[in-house]
Amino acid sequence: MSVLVYTESEKGKFKKNAFEVASYAAEVAKMMGTTVTAISFNSDENDTLGDYGVSKVLNVKDDALSTFNAGAYATTIAEAVKSTDAKVVILSSSTDTKYLAPLLSAKLSAGYAPNVVQAPESTSPFMVKRSAFSNKGFAHTQIDTDIKIVGVSNNAFGAHENKTDVSVEEIAAATDGVTNITKSVEVDKVVGKATIADADIVVSAGRGLKGPENWGMIEELADVLGAATACSKPVSDLGWRPHGEHVGQTGKPVASNLYIAIGISGAIQHLAGVSASKTKVVINNDPEAPFFKAADYGIVGDAFEVVPQLIEKLKDFKAQNG
Repeated sequence: MSVLVYTESEKGKFKKNAFEVASYAAEVAKMMGTTVTAISFNSDENDTLGDYGVSKVLNVKDDALSTFNAGAYATTIAEAVKSTDAKVVILSSSTDTKYLAPLLSAKLSAGYAPNVVQAPESTSPFMVKRSAFSNKGFAHTQIDTDIKIVGVSNNAFGAHENKTDVSVEEIAAATDGVTNITKSVEVDKVVGKATIADADIVVSAGRGLKGPENWGMIEELADVLGAATACSKPVSDLGWRPHGEHVGQTGKPVASNLYIAIGISGAIQHLAGVSASKTKVVINNDPEAPFFKAADYGIVGDAFEVVPQLIEKLKDFKAQNG
């Protein structure tokens, strides 16, 4: 019996969340007195999982699965669960895994708890704490099925080094023809900068920027911080920024360590989608903007004055501190 963790990768490289879920799986395995087996798809970095407590990696080598396919991945992972006699399966909370998890749950007749924010409170019974009601509260959920699936919230547990001897075994996909049910026609991805899903810091802006021609300072601030750029729904609707940058309840959820909102009033849908971020900083010239009630830090001021000064101060700080 082991704990099985699905570690996401892209073009052979593990995503940041792979190391977080591996760390989480190692903690669960420690509580249960067992080991961690990881399953990866076409990864070239499998040995690195040993740094995070993984004892064995099952690497699926199949060019047909170089692009995520929820049905094929679920079938293959389900077979790996059965072959390893895993009783707990750990996933991330990425967009892909939220498609994958229900399919996997149905195949294994397993209970699924998403949005888990910390290690299990107990493993017998199996009890986890998860965010609920758009991150406005927490639910303590007991999973009673024989096999349990846990979806870990991004940036909730963190990646923790726990060096372990690791072995790697290449296995074949168990797709049973499901790769033909759905097919990726095109993948449109951000290139050359941090993505919202993986970023520790997100710099977001709204209609207070007055137009797309003023986004240069947002991108410069993001560049200085090594952050991803994002925007509010009205901005993407107006065509000022790509829809892929729209964050909020109706866009991409954000669970970054730092979220900087510039010129965003703070509609309830936006707040619901970013509330999982650990620290929220708001820059707005309206002291009555709703976002200030949710912010950890707030600056009342003109973004066109505040942001350039912030950029210069950050550049000076980096120059002095290497």
